[in-house]
Amino acid sequence: MANFTLDDVRQRTYKARDAWWTVLLVDPLAARLVKFTANRTRVTPNQLTVGALVLGLAAGACFAVASWPWLLAGALLYHLSFTLDCMDGKIARLKGTGSVFGAWLDYIFDRVRVLACAIALMAGQYAATGNVAYVWTALGVVFLDMLRYMDALEIYKVRSQMRTTLTAAREEARTLELAARRANGDLADADEDLRSAEALTEDPEADAENRVVGDDPNAAVLQAGFNQRFPWYARIRNVLMTGRIRPHLISGIEFQMGVFIVAPIAAAIVPGAIIPVVILSGIGLLAFELIIIYKFWLSSRDYSRSLAKLNAKIETHRAALPAEPVQAGAAVGSSG
Repeated sequence: MANFTLDDVRQRTYKARDAWWTVLLVDPLAARLVKFTANRTRVTPNQLTVGALVLGLAAGACFAVASWPWLLAGALLYHLSFTLDCMDGKIARLKGTGSVFGAWLDYIFDRVRVLACAIALMAGQYAATGNVAYVWTALGVVFLDMLRYMDALEIYKVRSQMRTTLTAAREEARTLELAARRANGDLADADEDLRSAEALTEDPEADAENRVVGDDPNAAVLQAGFNQRFPWYARIRNVLMTGRIRPHLISGIEFQMGVFIVAPIAAAIVPGAIIPVVILSGIGLLAFELIIIYKFWLSSRDYSRSLAKLNAKIETHRAALPAEPVQAGAAVGSSG
């Protein structure tokens, strides 16, 4: 059996930035369960993913009953389900047993859990009260969850493409500049610049876990517009990051917890509280999603300007290169 310590779990499995709900209310328990599971059992990440789904479906069954003791039980089961859902990734990172299939399974089961619990919670309330507003609330929860994931995946994909394009353009500009300087006899400086560039790119992933966002030149370019408009944002972000909390304070995680934990608990205390709590959770989610979209829009503008400047440099350096001599054979062939 392995002998992982709690420090091992924290250092190897904690994300540099995470949702505040995860950092404050899940990780303290999940880390200790991961330590026990990794050291004392042969449970795999995929088995934990399945277990999280089972607990999530059990939470849905409790929600469907609709009476206050079952609402509380459902909220507790949902929290435990999410804890297991966090554990599968931690076990995978700790033991190095992650897989593409496991990532897919985790994503699909997360969506199934949200769908099942949204239907069960609102159907139970509809059956108990006859209020059709619960039906529309269920549709709203499913729609917001779907919208949030689609938006996040598409923005991540486009941002990755922008960073890749900027990196390629920057490398081409640097290569052409060095070539032009060498061709003009500026060998010493060109060789020094090349050695510096190689030192910077020798192992680009070696410090990936410790890199601050601002240290990435592409990230700095893509965030320049937002940082200029909101200079105070960096201070808030840095304060939150000292506790590993990301500044996106109401993400999909907090939205789910608001709907499936806070709302049932509130309804157990104050009947009819589910819809107001869900509405507030949805407003918070949409507000932060709009902030992300706004940041993305500013990033796209910064990207276009930066790429245009790099392309101009590329053309300038290319024009500075000496023209390649025409080969004699090619000239003779063309004259014949």
